[in-house]
Amino acid sequence: MKRQHSHLKNSLLWVLFFRILLLTVCLGITIVLEQEEADLISASIDYVVLFTTLIYIFTIFSAVLTKKIPYLRVFSCLQIIVDVFLITLLIVYTQSSQSIFMIIYFFPIICGAFLLHHKGGLFIAAITSLCYGAVLYAEFSGISAYFIPGFKSHLPNPETGLHHFAVFGIIFFLVAVLSSTLAERLYRVERALTKTSHDLDQLSYLYKQIFDDINTGIITVDDQGLVTSFNRAAEKITAYKNSEIFGRKAADYLPQLYEENIVDPENRSMFWLNRKDGGKIPIGYSWTPLNINEGNGKSRVYTIQDLSRIKEMEDKVRQAEKMAAIGKMAAGLAHEFRNPIAAISGASQVLKKEIPGNSSYDGLIKIISRESERLEVTIRDFLQFSKPAVPEKSWASLSVIVDEVIEILSQATGWADCYRVVKDFPDNFDIWGDAGQVKQIIINLVVNAADSMEEKGGVITVSVEDKEIDSNETVVVRVSDNGKGFTETNLKKIFDPFYTSRKNGTGLGLATVKQLVEGHGGTVWAANKQKGPGAIISFTLPLPS
Repeated sequence: MKRQHSHLKNSLLWVLFFRILLLTVCLGITIVLEQEEADLISASIDYVVLFTTLIYIFTIFSAVLTKKIPYLRVFSCLQIIVDVFLITLLIVYTQSSQSIFMIIYFFPIICGAFLLHHKGGLFIAAITSLCYGAVLYAEFSGISAYFIPGFKSHLPNPETGLHHFAVFGIIFFLVAVLSSTLAERLYRVERALTKTSHDLDQLSYLYKQIFDDINTGIITVDDQGLVTSFNRAAEKITAYKNSEIFGRKAADYLPQLYEENIVDPENRSMFWLNRKDGGKIPIGYSWTPLNINEGNGKSRVYTIQDLSRIKEMEDKVRQAEKMAAIGKMAAGLAHEFRNPIAAISGASQVLKKEIPGNSSYDGLIKIISRESERLEVTIRDFLQFSKPAVPEKSWASLSVIVDEVIEILSQATGWADCYRVVKDFPDNFDIWGDAGQVKQIIINLVVNAADSMEEKGGVITVSVEDKEIDSNETVVVRVSDNGKGFTETNLKKIFDPFYTSRKNGTGLGLATVKQLVEGHGGTVWAANKQKGPGAIISFTLPLPS
């Protein structure tokens, strides 16, 4: 409705403009011919000037009202009726039935048909016919002679007047019918065109949204090899901005992608992409020709996708398969080794009792006992890593768990008084998880921290933080020390099974930590302290939603 109102207002302003233009041209021609003694104007030239001035003022006033008045359809009808009366006056003062401006009557009729449609056109045609009939009657009856000095009638009898009225009346209505028919068709075409344009805009907007928001990178090149489009995903994958690559040779920026012999368009290939920032990532891509009418047929559209996460998932699957194989092997090792180890350990205890303490075999017996015990610990860790229990989650006090860890370690062999564990969190802080498994996680982390500080000892701090990760409430637990920290190599491998930098380590402590944390749906990572010596190992425990 608002659009139709705006369209009617603009159309009415054009009608007012054409009124001024038509009046100026017609009166200008008339005055020029009058100066040539053509005897076209029956009135004084002063009246013509006054008439023209009044019409200009009225038109300007109407144009101002057009922008403010709410009822534009009624106002448009009144303006067209005024035009009919103005043209009637012009015809009366330019020889009435013999006026050369009779054709101007068609102007308001056509405007009425276009602004007011079919009924409006017929209504204006009827008013025009009545006005023209009044002109003929005034001329034949001599009324015009009373107002126009020297006026001469050109209608010798009523039949001539009726002939003029009938002919022009029929023409007026024919023009109204034809104009309204064309106006209706034009309106329908314009409405269909507007709808088509709107649909096209919507489709273009939808295409742009899909093109920009899709996770797959899309790059199009023309037959000259110039980049013609480059979406946001392509920017993210390649680290190039659209402004940097648009309109330039694709081969200069993405040479691996643009080599013609590197990929069959029917299949998807993979290559390592050198990003703008120096990184190198695996990319899967394919291309298809663009069927454009103009060009040599070498235009293409490329789709690219970052395969980094897929590669990571493949590595995790391979790791899981390896862990499954280790689990099967661990079960066999437990059966094969545990009984002989128990026998060796028991035999060493018997020998220790039978042989005097100062015997030369006493050292050998101690070695047998110590190594048997170490082998038993290794097998126990191995079994725990290969067959982790499913966590039975519940709310548990982290303070109680850490206190139990401190008590267990204080009684363990090899734990020195120089190691001090500090709790840096409130006593009433609770976590959601399997208390037994969380205890094992913290034991392994504290033992690892103590080993990093060696025999000089130090402070091991357990701290926590509530944090929102991926819209999920999560508890982050950190175990930090003031030891020597990690090397770059250790940071990359410390959670790998059987990797250890300790002489007597099994390489399963932190690997077990990672497995237990992931069993809770969390993640674990390690880093060196930014200030001072030492390292921090952090893990997350998601809270129930």
